[in-house]
Amino acid sequence: MSEVGSVRLTAWVHGRVQGVGFRWWTRARALELGLVGAATNLRDGRVEVTAEGPRAECERLLGLLRSDGAPGTVTAVVERWSAARGGLGSFVER
Repeated sequence: MSEVGSVRLTAWVHGRVQGVGFRWWTRARALELGLVGAATNLRDGRVEVTAEGPRAECERLLGLLRSDGAPGTVTAVVERWSAARGGLGSFVER
């Protein structure tokens, strides 16, 4: 993936999102969109999603994270946008 024109989305997903296949589902959606990054369980029960790629595709992923189709129960998604940093090869679950 070319890093030119890419952005980084960091999203913290709140709710019942651990132990319900949320990271796997997020990885599948991100790969479908051609994004790289990671979905990581946090100790406080949230999932942190980091994705890099074209802004439009990152916005699509953000919409999917907030959708009724996401596994578990999402109560809030807090987002931060920044410049892509690169160095990511795929989308992984952590």
